[in-house]
Amino acid sequence: MPNVVIKLENVSKQYRLGNVGTGTLSHDLNRFFAKTMGKEDPTMKVGVSNRLDTVDGRYVWALKDVNLEICDGEVLGIVGKNGAGKSTLLKLMSRVTSPSVGEIKIKGRIASLLEVGTGFHPELTGKENIYLNGAILGMTKKEISSKFDEIVEFSGVKKYVDTPVKRYSSGMYVRLAFAVAAHLEPEILIVDEVLAVGDAEFQKKAIGKMQSVSRSGRTVLFVSHNLTAVEQLCTKGILMQNGMLKMEGKVHDITSAYKQMSVDENELRRSGTRVIEFLEYKMSDMTGKTIDEVFLGDNFMVTATAKANEKIDFCDMTLDIRNDANEFIGHINNADDCFEIKNIAKSNTMSVAVMVRNICFAPGTYYISLWLGNSYGTFDYIENCIRFTIKQGDKFIQRPYPFDKRAKTVLQSTWSFK
Repeated sequence: MPNVVIKLENVSKQYRLGNVGTGTLSHDLNRFFAKTMGKEDPTMKVGVSNRLDTVDGRYVWALKDVNLEICDGEVLGIVGKNGAGKSTLLKLMSRVTSPSVGEIKIKGRIASLLEVGTGFHPELTGKENIYLNGAILGMTKKEISSKFDEIVEFSGVKKYVDTPVKRYSSGMYVRLAFAVAAHLEPEILIVDEVLAVGDAEFQKKAIGKMQSVSRSGRTVLFVSHNLTAVEQLCTKGILMQNGMLKMEGKVHDITSAYKQMSVDENELRRSGTRVIEFLEYKMSDMTGKTIDEVFLGDNFMVTATAKANEKIDFCDMTLDIRNDANEFIGHINNADDCFEIKNIAKSNTMSVAVMVRNICFAPGTYYISLWLGNSYGTFDYIENCIRFTIKQGDKFIQRPYPFDKRAKTVLQSTWSFK
């Protein structure tokens, strides 16, 4: 019988918009005593229950009726769109905040890495923060000292370990924070999307370390938009949507459902005459393996298959690229590369592949929309059908200042057609 180390029963989390207080001390005290006695909040609007499944004027439910059991030694991947409730769920399990409704039972010591620099004091040095975090985790000074050299070596900040962490870059911050969380032997390790800050080498080390932690019988909870990393690391997954636990099961089933969710939503933003229409499309690396992330400066392929419902003399294909704010960044078109797509017989299927070379957008999340058409109009257009992440790799020196994610960049591409 597996040993359950985390159990959530009917857990919901509500946030109040605007001012947090009720406005009077007596109402604040009434709310406190009601919560202590397990009663509903007396300051809620008439007819609004603490279990309400909607958003009401001044209140919003970040989580709604989540029931979940996590066993000892499991590596759980948590996926979902932004605002789905993933980070809120981790904060509740980390005891950063408490649920509005329901109960969370945890067995074991937890180390959490929820955002860059979590638990670090900016005025203290790296060394002092290692001991501070270890003490917070309940470890003795002797236990921390036995792991100290290993932590510093893993983080790669040995040269700066006696420097106040406020002078660290975001990458140094997260490397040291992860090294502390992973090496001080918690029974449960909780990691949010912060690993996206690190470079390619560190991400590989971090994934390896989390695999090592899980093999030692400890429990890992991992939130990431990097589905490749989730599939590589996790044995089980959950899919969050609108604050609710939408699905639970094997990690490949969860990531497939998440990808299909994005496809289904984008089906609503499809237009065109369908004289020729897309059948399938994918993003892959240069070996043909499907991917959803690349490193700055990498090459990647986008391959689309389409079927002609009528004879087509000529056709153009465009890849529009937008950032996560839905701002247009740039596009790739076969005509710009003097490449022709023509003479497609009725009922024939064509495959078009474009290699995007040296991708140089700012690290972040991007979406590709696919368009087929010609001077007579649009045949098929699917908006934001491919989602991918660009990460800081080793080909470009990391900048001390932020990128402009709205910058328009000329993309280099190579086309092929059959």
